[in-house]
Amino acid sequence: MEPSFTLNPAVRGRGRHRAARRPVLADVARTATEQAAAFAGRTAVAAAAGSGVLLSLVAPSAQAAPATEVSSSLAGKAVSGTLNTTDLNALTTQAKESVAAAPVVTVATDATLKIETAAVSVVSAEENEEYQAELAAEAEAEAEAEAAAAAEAAAAVEIPASAQGSAIVSIGMRYLGVPYLWGGETPAGMDCSGFTSYVFAQVGINLPRTSSEQRYAGTEVPWSQARPGDLLWSPGHIAIYAGDGMQIEAPVPGKSVRYTQVWQSNPVVLRVG
Repeated sequence: MEPSFTLNPAVRGRGRHRAARRPVLADVARTATEQAAAFAGRTAVAAAAGSGVLLSLVAPSAQAAPATEVSSSLAGKAVSGTLNTTDLNALTTQAKESVAAAPVVTVATDATLKIETAAVSVVSAEENEEYQAELAAEAEAEAEAEAAAAAEAAAAVEIPASAQGSAIVSIGMRYLGVPYLWGGETPAGMDCSGFTSYVFAQVGINLPRTSSEQRYAGTEVPWSQARPGDLLWSPGHIAIYAGDGMQIEAPVPGKSVRYTQVWQSNPVVLRVG
């Protein structure tokens, strides 16, 4: 006779109830949280994922929940992930490797950070008095050096006998070698009228600045009566007569003040003073 078995209805009901029941996200999350608090061996791994943060609780494999799609919200942003033991273990390994490879910086416990807050002031070159003074000193030194060189060159040139006693010629000879400079009127550089006006100014005679104006600065005399110190004017040019058919002039760009023969054809002779 076959043995008979009587099933307890309560048991059947409980079994059917368990078979029909499936774990839900809330139960999984709650169980993981409780177990994380109970077992010190479990660790929390935080990894940046997209625009939010994925927080996973790693438990022993015996208590790991099956693969389940999880939606959570951290830092105000929704994040999706898979609660899977294999994935979490891999993530833990990657995190450990990243920490191990990261450089370690040791800072003293009493170290302090100082930040300079002083305002930075900027002064333009035009407003910088020290810089402008340096430029002026350099320009003056250059002018003195050029004047000295011109004086040496003038000393090498013998003033003709006909110009002896002429202050204008003597002064003009000091600037032999000064470079021609359009609009210049100092030993740093001179053009033709800048040269004559600079020389005459040293004997107290102020000439107009341009050659066209200097044309009418003195009394015109015949070429036969020209004497050292007179001005020799021709269209666009003016020079100082040095006697014996010679003159002192600042010729053209690229040249310098020189003592040379009168090359102008029939220049106007002007006597000033």
